[in-house]
Amino acid sequence: MNLNPGEVVYVIIRNPHAQNVANVQEAAVVRHPDSPNQLALFLYETYYPLTDEVAVYTTEEEAEQAYQEAFGSLEMDEQFYG
Repeated sequence: MNLNPGEVVYVIIRNPHAQNVANVQEAAVVRHPDSPNQLALFLYETYYPLTDEVAVYTTEEEAEQAYQEAFGSLEMDEQFYG
């Protein structure tokens, strides 16, 4: 995937405090401030290295579909207590 600074992408990110909780999050593709020749994802006021190990989706729909395939969804009769 060829990404450029300024593009908006979507990633699935896990909650660091509850590993069984994940969600789709919008992120910006930017130049890493410490390494201007490298791209990074900027989300939650933090720069994350943009590597081949990060699954990046160009649309929210793609990310949501990947999320459903990986984590499933709550059925209507299931309840989430958080």
